Amino acid sequence: MPFDHGLGSPPAAGSTLDEVVQAVDDDSVLVNCAKPGSQILTKMFEFERVHGPGDSQEAVFEEVRPLLTSLLDGYNVCIMAYGQTGGGKTHTMIGSHHDNHSSSAARDQNGIIPKAASELFRLISERPVGSHTVEVSVLEVYNNEVLDLLAKDEEGVATGVKRDVITTATGTSEVPCLAHEPVCSGVEVMGLLGGVLRLRAQSPTLVHRDSSRSHLIVTLTVTSRSANALALARRMQSSRQEPPRTLQREFWSPRCARRATAPPRGRPAPAPPTPEDGPSSPASSPVSSPFSSPSPSPRPSISQEPIRTRLQLVDLAGSECHSCCRHLWCVWCRCHGDYCVVAGVSGVSGAALWESSCINRSLSALSDVLGALAEQRPHVPYRNSKLTHLLQDSIGGDAKLLVMLCVSPTQHFLTESLQSLGFGARARQVQRGPPRRKNTGLKIK
Repeated sequence: MPFDHGLGSPPAAGSTLDEVVQAVDDDSVLVNCAKPGSQILTKMFEFERVHGPGDSQEAVFEEVRPLLTSLLDGYNVCIMAYGQTGGGKTHTMIGSHHDNHSSSAARDQNGIIPKAASELFRLISERPVGSHTVEVSVLEVYNNEVLDLLAKDEEGVATGVKRDVITTATGTSEVPCLAHEPVCSGVEVMGLLGGVLRLRAQSPTLVHRDSSRSHLIVTLTVTSRSANALALARRMQSSRQEPPRTLQREFWSPRCARRATAPPRGRPAPAPPTPEDGPSSPASSPVSSPFSSPSPSPRPSISQEPIRTRLQLVDLAGSECHSCCRHLWCVWCRCHGDYCVVAGVSGVSGAALWESSCINRSLSALSDVLGALAEQRPHVPYRNSKLTHLLQDSIGGDAKLLVMLCVSPTQHFLTESLQSLGFGARARQVQRGPPRRKNTGLKIK
C-alpha cells in the first residue's frame, strides 16, 4: 500500500527512499538489510501470499472471501492487520474513505471490513429467509483498557464505556454487558462503524497525520438456524416406520380370533353386553390386530439449538520504536531524571509516548503468545494483556486466523519492516489443530 509520511516531511531523496523490501514472487519477500554503501546482506521471508503496492483492494480481499463461506458453515474467523504506524493497516481494513462507502469511487477503495460485510449479507441472501441473523459489536483497546464503543449514555449517544474481560467456566473469553446492534446489510454495518470511529483515539505523529493510538476490534456475530437441516430431519422422521411388535404377532392369528368369538359345544352363546353392563372387558372383546393400536405411540420431537459463529476484524495499532539518549530502539521506556525520551521515528512525547508504550507492550504480549503456541509451551500468557485476553479464542482456539502484514518498502523504515516480517514469520510457525466446526444443534428426543 502507498505509505503515508504524515505531518513530517518526507525523507530526503537518496538512500532512505530506496526500496529494500521487494516481492520476489507471490509468496516470497526479499529484504536488503545492508546499510547504504556497505556489502549487500539479504533476508528472505516466505508467506502464504504477498501483495505489492500496485495491487488493488479487491485483489487483497480475494484472499479473505473464502473465509466468509466458512463462517456460515460453522467456523469462527479472525482477520487482523499488523504493522508499523503509517504502514496502511487502517487503509487495508477499512479503506480510504471512512465516511462514504457506498459511492462507486469509494467502493474501489473500501477495505476488508466493508467488503466482508457486503459479501456476508450476499451469502446470507442465498440462504433460506430467516435462517441467519447478524449482530455487530465494536471494541477499542486503549492504554490496556477495553472500551465498548457502541455503549450509549442516557441520551442515546455513544460514549465508549469501560468493560472487563473475563474467562468463562468453559475457558473462553467474554466481555460482560457488551453492546450488540442487529444489522441487516453491509451499509448498516458501516453506518454504525462510521458513527463510532470518531471515538477512536487518534493523534498526529511525524509518520502519520491520523495515527491510531488504539486497537480496534469489530465483531460480527452470526446466529444460524439451519432450516434445510430441520426440514430434512422432519421428513426422515415422518417416513420412519414403527418397529413391529413381535410378541403380539407370535400369539395372534385369524384362527385364534374365531376361537375367541365362537361358543363352546353344549353352551349357549353369551348375550351381547348392554349399556348397563358398562364397557366390555378385554376378555369378552374380539381380538384385534396388534397394528390397530387405539393410541399411536408419540413420535420423537425435534428441536434445534441455534449456532453462533464470530467474524472478528482487528485493526491493530501501529508498532513504534522508541529511542532515548542512552537506549536506541527500546521496546518501551519512560523519563528517568534528566534523560529526554522521545519515540525515534514517530517523534511523540509526553502522553502520546505513554500511548505508544501501551501499544508496544500489548503487541509484545501478542508476539509472546504466538511464540508460546509455536513452541507448544504448557502455559500461554494470554492474560498479560487485554488485547491477547480478548483474542484468546481466535489465536489459540478453534478459529480460522488470517494475519495481514503491512510494511513499508523503503530504507527509512527498514527496522520496523524487519520487526513486522519477523512477527509474521513467528505467526506462521504456530501449529494448531484443525478448526472445529460447530454442529447444527439438531436434537431428537
